[in-house]
Amino acid sequence: MDYFEISKEIKEAIGKGREGKPVVALESNLITHGLPFPENINTAFQMEKNIRDEGAIPATIAILNGKIKVGLSHDEIEKLAQFPNTIKASKRDLSALLTKEMNGGTTVALTMWIAHRCQIVFFATGGIGGVHSDFGGEDNMDISADLTELSRTPVAVLCSGPKAILDIPRTMEYLETMGVPVLGYKTKELPDFYSQSSHVKVDFPVKDAQEAAQIVWTHLHLKMGTGLVIANPIPTEFALSKKKVDHWIEQAQQSAQKENIKGKQLTPYLLNKIKEFSEGRSLKANIELLKHNATVTAQIALAYQEILLSGPHK
Repeated sequence: MDYFEISKEIKEAIGKGREGKPVVALESNLITHGLPFPENINTAFQMEKNIRDEGAIPATIAILNGKIKVGLSHDEIEKLAQFPNTIKASKRDLSALLTKEMNGGTTVALTMWIAHRCQIVFFATGGIGGVHSDFGGEDNMDISADLTELSRTPVAVLCSGPKAILDIPRTMEYLETMGVPVLGYKTKELPDFYSQSSHVKVDFPVKDAQEAAQIVWTHLHLKMGTGLVIANPIPTEFALSKKKVDHWIEQAQQSAQKENIKGKQLTPYLLNKIKEFSEGRSLKANIELLKHNATVTAQIALAYQEILLSGPHK
């Protein structure tokens, strides 16, 4: 049984290979769980528009009625945003969701896996998951499935770093151990999601889309077997002060500890609390970095397509 439903436009682009337009994958968890209504729909539409404006094709991915949909229509995005009981879908949920014919918003880990199955190299998102901070003296061993998927799925994931609520140094250590390169797009330091820098060094800074595409091509050509992280800082005009963000995170963590919030509920709880403490500024920053990441990913995907056509530059 074929569980995949790929839009005609994307199927044709993939089928043409190096002669076709590049495709950029987009997750749907930001529509179902990441952003409030109507910002979720508006941001999803704008990300797709930004990718098209650069000359690439967006592929928003979701689970709809037990099918893996690659390339949602605007009508499907609007419906997905309003479906009740939609699951936040990671890779371990997939078989049950398909069998039970349920709906799911795909996380980074699942979107990566689906993109790779469909021969899509580039994926634009906001922030990746990582290693959670041990607050309250608890060693919780909470490590995102995103990191495991990056260690075994050769897709280039462009993001604004790990989500700010995470333990950034530990996340970088984990990626290093798993052999996942972390590139900094026009930066030497890993972005801190809402802020431009976490003060943690990336593995290699890249100066432009062409250099980033060249590294991705080399990595995939060598069949390294892992994904890549391309970390792109939030634009300066929308960046928040790291000191302020760290204070809001501390407040959110204290609140989560009092209410005994753990597991899957922790990340959305913390992000919602930060939005509350920041009086909506974190939400605005989140939306703007998502849109910017879509644009930059499309630019790198176009540069990668040029390499496929003309060969790598040394």
